[in-house]
Amino acid sequence: MEKNHKTKLGIIFGGKSGEHEISLTSAASVIRALDPREYDITVIGITKQGKLANAVEVRQMLPTDALDRVVPFGALDGGDAKMRLISSVSSGKGDAGSAPEIYFPLMHGPYGEDGTIQGLLEVAGFPYIGCGVLASAVGMDKDVMKRLFLHAGLPVAPYLVVDSASLETEIGTLEKAVVCDLGYPVFSKPANLGSSVGVCKIHDEDEFEESVRHSAQFDHKILIEKGINAREVECAILGNWEPQASVVGEVLPAHEFYDYDAKYISEESRLEIPARIPEAAAREVRDIAVRAFKTINGSGLARVDFFLERGTDKIWLNEINTMPGFTPISMYAKLWAASGTDFRALVRRLVELAFERHRERNELRISQV
Repeated sequence: MEKNHKTKLGIIFGGKSGEHEISLTSAASVIRALDPREYDITVIGITKQGKLANAVEVRQMLPTDALDRVVPFGALDGGDAKMRLISSVSSGKGDAGSAPEIYFPLMHGPYGEDGTIQGLLEVAGFPYIGCGVLASAVGMDKDVMKRLFLHAGLPVAPYLVVDSASLETEIGTLEKAVVCDLGYPVFSKPANLGSSVGVCKIHDEDEFEESVRHSAQFDHKILIEKGINAREVECAILGNWEPQASVVGEVLPAHEFYDYDAKYISEESRLEIPARIPEAAAREVRDIAVRAFKTINGSGLARVDFFLERGTDKIWLNEINTMPGFTPISMYAKLWAASGTDFRALVRRLVELAFERHRERNELRISQV
């Protein structure tokens, strides 16, 4: 990239998801942290109803200090791809020359982190930060993700899957299978959601049906996972074909487990970076994190979450998050800061990786003629 060139970065944020508010926080944090000498930032807001936000809605979605540094942009124009999305945003500041050259889809959960927005950007021909369509979709569906991990020989804790449509007739059979195959405690969770939304810890049979039905409100597919008495540790990944792993961090939740309230509301949850775990365990976590990233064909970034079983130090791979919370105090950014890459350098590297991936994909042949 030319010296003194300012990257025209488009940040897509919000979204039709239970993690909408988290996306707003991530977007505001990135906007505040970026050096205005390096980036011209435009914002594309997606409302909770899944519509492109108009100018009034964009102002409601971002704090004033972040709005002062951005330009609302009314269209995603794919140039030669002839793909165009138009919103009702109107800004006197922008013109055709201000169109973003690269996008950062800072959206978490369904309709953002699950391959849908990535597919749109691919078809439109835009470079974008983060994992591609396949990795994003697999990373969102915990059932498919775990199947691939198991196929790759990675250590996944025992679990069962049930379709919510079968609960009316199969809840008793499911409960017997849990007792026989997993044992209490277990966790019920929606297969396609993040930030611990809809997750319940089930201690015994008295809590089982109500908890499973609660999780079923959020997805048609529910996972029932064996509860492991463990510490929760995480590792951040950065890269494309040769991904690098950060130091390992530990989550010290305020509650019995790291639920939504413990993550985003309680001030008592803590992160310990680096985690106070044996060096051999830390090396194994980093190795498995890279393998998990490669297993789903990841690119750009991801955070990989683990359980370190108390008493045995056995490592269990929990899940991979292809667009983790992205603020300077989020685990992903803090892990890289502790590894020697500060927030601005991290975003700069992600931009480089996105251009690199886009360039390499464009060099591939698409037909024999």
